[in-house]
Amino acid sequence: MTPQQRLATREFFGIKLGLDTMRALIGALDHPERSFLPIIVAGTNGKGSVTAMVARALRAAGLRTGRYTSPHLTHLTERFAIDDRDVDDEALDAALAAVFEAEERLLAAGALPGPATYFELTTAAAFVIFRAAGVRVAVVEVGLGGRHDATNVVEAPWAAITSIGMDHMAQLGNTLALIAAEKAGVIMPGATVVSGVTEDEPATVIAETCAARAATLIRAGEQARLEVEEDDGDCVVAIDTPRRRYRRVRLALRGRHQAANALVAVRLLEALEAAGIGGGAEAIVTGLADARWPGRLERQVMPGGSTVVLDGAHNPAGAEALATWWRSAGFAPATLVTACMRDKDVEGLLRPLLPLADAVIATAVPFARALPAAELSERIAALAPALAVTVAPSPAEAMAAAAERHARVVVAGSLFLVGAAREWLARQGGPSQPA
Repeated sequence: MTPQQRLATREFFGIKLGLDTMRALIGALDHPERSFLPIIVAGTNGKGSVTAMVARALRAAGLRTGRYTSPHLTHLTERFAIDDRDVDDEALDAALAAVFEAEERLLAAGALPGPATYFELTTAAAFVIFRAAGVRVAVVEVGLGGRHDATNVVEAPWAAITSIGMDHMAQLGNTLALIAAEKAGVIMPGATVVSGVTEDEPATVIAETCAARAATLIRAGEQARLEVEEDDGDCVVAIDTPRRRYRRVRLALRGRHQAANALVAVRLLEALEAAGIGGGAEAIVTGLADARWPGRLERQVMPGGSTVVLDGAHNPAGAEALATWWRSAGFAPATLVTACMRDKDVEGLLRPLLPLADAVIATAVPFARALPAAELSERIAALAPALAVTVAPSPAEAMAAAAERHARVVVAGSLFLVGAAREWLARQGGPSQPA
């Protein structure tokens, strides 16, 4: 069994919040997280986009840069990047082997209460990979929450909190203030924190946490001006900050919502620049204009030539952002291919999207948390009785059914669904370029 196959056996251990296991693992690995400067990015939505922009800009500034994100879409290696390139299987297997060896020693010594989870193992492997590659700075995306997330062992002196919304309420709490408190757990004493949060209640929690920990808070929109225009579905921004002006940057990532993410990334990169880390207007613009983040308003071509847009929206705020783009880009009507997890706000996710669809294909991904396709179909019918809904047992069958319609297609509802759709498209041999 290869290390990656061994890791796959941990996929169904579930979510475990807390840092004890991670602290034991990194200690047994001789603290790989101390070999690089960590930057941590938390938030309900936008954290992956900001991570991609910041990592790309730091690389453009000439720094050896690592990037750790989750989940992956089609292959585990996507979670780990060195200088904007996903690591290869050999490097990942070597890191995982080291992590499993450390876990075995700890279990034998009674230093762990039980086996590590999938996410704990991949996070420890990321730090090992970064150390082996000689990474100078690593941008680390939080998996869930912040305070008890496995990534938070890095104790980052630089952090961003992109947004606060209602998601993962079972683990994080059922109010914006409670969720903000969990995400503010990434704020370390004396750190510099850039916040894109604008709602009063969670913004207050973040500000109070910064004050209590003597951290410097930079509100992304404060003393800044952001101008946004849309051009054929792309987002073009002009940004003024206290440090400089950025004129008409066409963002690599589509959607008007990416403007707010770009502002967070710029303010964080400028703060790093002021401390002598990376920097320069050209590098920052490169980060915005060249960031790569698949599965987020990603356009591909279906068999037969129609356009499909793949988006990882999986909560109400993400769905609202997708719906805004869908409408402004003139992409409606289109066939919606969707799958959802049973622990999500399914109605809140679907409500913004259904009015823009002329048909829906409901499916399910092969995970225990997945909502069965038939039940999803019933919930869609309850929200939009006049809308034609088809049930497809698998994502592959859903994509094939969508292709037969020879119409525009939107795939959304779950990142796991987007990953399955990308795999299906790759098997068709079609181009993965904008239509």
